[in-house]
Amino acid sequence: MASVVDLDVLMRQGWPAQTEVSVDGWVVRLSGGVTRRANSVLPLTAPADLRATLDRVELLYRERGIAPCVQLGPTARPGGLDAVLAARGYQVGARASVQTAGIEDVLRELARLEPGSSAKMTSAGVEVSERPDRAWMDLWWAVDGRGDAEAREVGRRILTGRPALYASWHDAAGATAIGRLALVGDWGGLYCLAVRPDCRRQGRAMLIIDALLDQARARGLRQTWLQVTTANQGARALYARLGFRTAADYHYRTLVPGNQSKG
Repeated sequence: MASVVDLDVLMRQGWPAQTEVSVDGWVVRLSGGVTRRANSVLPLTAPADLRATLDRVELLYRERGIAPCVQLGPTARPGGLDAVLAARGYQVGARASVQTAGIEDVLRELARLEPGSSAKMTSAGVEVSERPDRAWMDLWWAVDGRGDAEAREVGRRILTGRPALYASWHDAAGATAIGRLALVGDWGGLYCLAVRPDCRRQGRAMLIIDALLDQARARGLRQTWLQVTTANQGARALYARLGFRTAADYHYRTLVPGNQSKG
């Protein structure tokens, strides 16, 4: 089982920012505002002058037109940073957890589950490649994307910033379900699970997971992780059935324009 420090490293590598800047021991991630993780601070050490560090961090984001944002989990330093940010005007976003499981355990549980009664499907129908094709990108951006064509290109560069596998299930209209598995050492990180609205509740997400983790096992990977929001009770219930367990909880705080207090 990975420590929370190890998980920070895995998630940082699994979803790499376009640019990282070190500010007094904090990692400032900058990616044109595309995705919160790739545009947030990872506060790994306690700076000597917290207020000065926050001033510098906020300036870096504002120079790029990005709202300052900090990821807060068990490794955030200094202690009490959450309260300091709240007093400064940072507001809490969605709360989430990082969950982990053994790949063999997940595959065993998947084999016991029925994929759905509306179609006879197996993971053999899922295509897995090392690059996302246009149909894969189209579905991901339709479900999770925010912004114009330039933002989509930044998203593509984030996705392909390190080795990963891309799974998709297609029909005549394009991709119906997709997923990404970041490859980091002997770990695989599940990201970008998305199903086209007209194809939901048919077990396709499970087939995508099964295909990705089967490929991971063939490559010698042993463990997998994912992130899930606290509010997504359906996904959390499914992941629990598959053997995932919460390793750490985290949330983000974002500085709302005009809401800053220096007190």
